[in-house]
Amino acid sequence: MAKKMTTSAGNIIGDNQNSLSAGQRGPLLMQDYQLIEKLAHQNRERIPERVVHAKASGAFGVLKITKDISKYTNAKVLQKGEVTPMLIRISTVAGEKGAADAERDVRGFAIKFYTKEGNWDLVGNNTPVFFIKDPLKFPDFIHTQKRHPRTNMRSTTAMWDFWSNSPESLHQVTILMSDRGIPKNLRHINGYGSHTYSLLNDKKERFWVKFHFKTAQGIKTITNEEAEKLIGQDRECFQKDLYEAIEKGDFPKWNFQIQIMSEEDTKTAKINPFDVTKIWPHSDYPMIDVGVMELNKNPQNYFCEIEQAAFSPSNVVPGISWSPDKMLQARVFSYADAHRYRLGTHYEMLPVNKPKSQVNTYHMDGSMNFSEPSSSDAYYEPNSFGGAVEDNSYIEPPLEINGDAYRYGNITKVDQDHYSQVSALFLLMNASQKEQLFSNIAAAMDGVCDKIINKQLALFEKVHKDYASGVKKALGNKL
Repeated sequence: MAKKMTTSAGNIIGDNQNSLSAGQRGPLLMQDYQLIEKLAHQNRERIPERVVHAKASGAFGVLKITKDISKYTNAKVLQKGEVTPMLIRISTVAGEKGAADAERDVRGFAIKFYTKEGNWDLVGNNTPVFFIKDPLKFPDFIHTQKRHPRTNMRSTTAMWDFWSNSPESLHQVTILMSDRGIPKNLRHINGYGSHTYSLLNDKKERFWVKFHFKTAQGIKTITNEEAEKLIGQDRECFQKDLYEAIEKGDFPKWNFQIQIMSEEDTKTAKINPFDVTKIWPHSDYPMIDVGVMELNKNPQNYFCEIEQAAFSPSNVVPGISWSPDKMLQARVFSYADAHRYRLGTHYEMLPVNKPKSQVNTYHMDGSMNFSEPSSSDAYYEPNSFGGAVEDNSYIEPPLEINGDAYRYGNITKVDQDHYSQVSALFLLMNASQKEQLFSNIAAAMDGVCDKIINKQLALFEKVHKDYASGVKKALGNKL
């Protein structure tokens, strides 16, 4: 029986002969990870430089599935009773490796599940939305979070200038500047897949899905003043808290839940379900319990098991896949590409990244190649020498695509509505939370020029007049 060809993450390949295109004669789709992987890997079959990674904490654990969701997916990892080993890495986004843990920032929430069908990586944040929805803007956004090329210091002007010119950022900015912008520790935050993904069942039916991990410890946050004091005492306070909790057997848990939308529902949805700056209203798409994630083991070597851990949304297993979410489509390529540059061409051969399932791939040479010396006539594909082959039964059902190839912006009323969900969030806040929001924004605007502040206030005004007036009052004589 022929071996099944897989990606380097152990995911079985359904078709290795034909690229994924929009129509028979249409342009190629960026979500064709195998195409991008093969081309990018070929370009890196010589040793490149390695770059450093961001500040993070991490631990190992298990995912236990307690509910039956087989009507939505046939993924073995999501079947009732399944227990899957996993690794989580929680990081600050903007700060460098030496940054303090208790800074106001979004937290990356990356999970690697070592499933029986290859690695499934879920790479999200502790927020359900993001600052932008088109990947073309991502490098510019990251520039604003890093150091100014002349001063070599972080620039609040660049940050607010970008946000004030990008109204789609309002939802994420409001969450970041709220009381949830600085968690008390990593055990008291939620995790989200953020993007829309897809699930496939035995009938080859597709469902769109949002992944949620709700902390069983409850949400706990701290203020700017508390964070400043904490940073002065211990810059690694979150790392210490997570490590010590696990060491003493106080294993943190998260309740795993999903939201489901059928393909038919996308035609009548009040929002664009593939817009990562929007949430799916729970009233329309209720939460469904799936299982529990528990962290119960600290890494034995931080560098080997956390710093060298490489997560990418390109790693999916049968029954779980991607969606037309533009940000997700770009991340499918960019994350794996970052690891090739940072760690080396064969980064998924590192012990912490290596799948527990069998890997059969045709990648050649390059850095970090740990395979045992061997030779075979089957070092390309297709071949006539018994090498691994594709399995057509794993091909996903076709996804209907409509529209012309074009650089689409905010052309519909739904796309232009950057405000209604932010308004709903603002109105959910109590008086104390609103005051914290106003104060945090005012503090973060220190040194920003009036022109940019006024532009941002105009966006807050579109959310709610009290939002704008509250920030204006908090700014006081700064404005």
